Amino acid sequence: MSDSSAEPASPSPQDPGSGLEPGLRADLQRIAGAPALLVALDFDGTLAPTVDDPDAARALPAARAAVVALAGLPATRVAVVSGRAIASLERVAQLPSELLLVGSHGAELRIDGEESGPDLSAEDLDLLGRLYGAVAGVATRYPGVRVEEKPAGCGLHTRTASPEDAAAVRREALAAVRSLAGGEGIAERYGKDILEFTVRTADKGTALQVLRDRTAASAVLFVGDDVTDEDGFAVLAGDDLGVKVGAGDTRATRRVDDPEAVAELLGLLVRYRERIAP
Repeated sequence: MSDSSAEPASPSPQDPGSGLEPGLRADLQRIAGAPALLVALDFDGTLAPTVDDPDAARALPAARAAVVALAGLPATRVAVVSGRAIASLERVAQLPSELLLVGSHGAELRIDGEESGPDLSAEDLDLLGRLYGAVAGVATRYPGVRVEEKPAGCGLHTRTASPEDAAAVRREALAAVRSLAGGEGIAERYGKDILEFTVRTADKGTALQVLRDRTAASAVLFVGDDVTDEDGFAVLAGDDLGVKVGAGDTRATRRVDDPEAVAELLGLLVRYRERIAP
């Protein structure tokens, strides 16, 4: 790839990236010169605005167009790394099949057509069934609460519940789950308006390491908005770049406001990488 060290020209208001702060634009230009680039993106709250009905979530058109363009560039791989189960992610993302997919925070992977999921024993499956039953039993008593079944666990969604009900259902669910087998073998994870339980520990940081190895990436751009994305930011190093979407403490080195800004970021990355692609 050709040299990309020249300072980018100041963009006009119509140019991709014109709303991004200069330091982020410079970082994007730098990472665009990576010999082998992995672009890893959360979905909800990052490519797609967060909505009350998870099945109604869709990537912003500009973000989707940029993802498709990046996936078509040489030496560039794109992954969607989500807490959703892969089946749910495929349904809502509607992205090209060559994209890499990580579901259930890394418990599920689809890499170059090869799918892998949690290898659960008979004991795990029994515990999983009792786990779902316990959480669903609590959730039915609270309006606006939904339970999502996942391959190795379940998620308790409270986005459309009142703050009082959300707090109460979380307390009751935690108590119910911890009473199962003394709470052994079940991990808990908090996200935005969700409390997740799983019988198989997985996180986005481990998933990013797997993706880096499988794609032989020399640099990784990871963009995410949720507290569960912090595991991904934690494993970035060297020439990598982490971008946090929205407010909150983060290990990421850069930040943007919302999914619209993510679409702008990705559009600018396309422009930079097209200039230097072999």
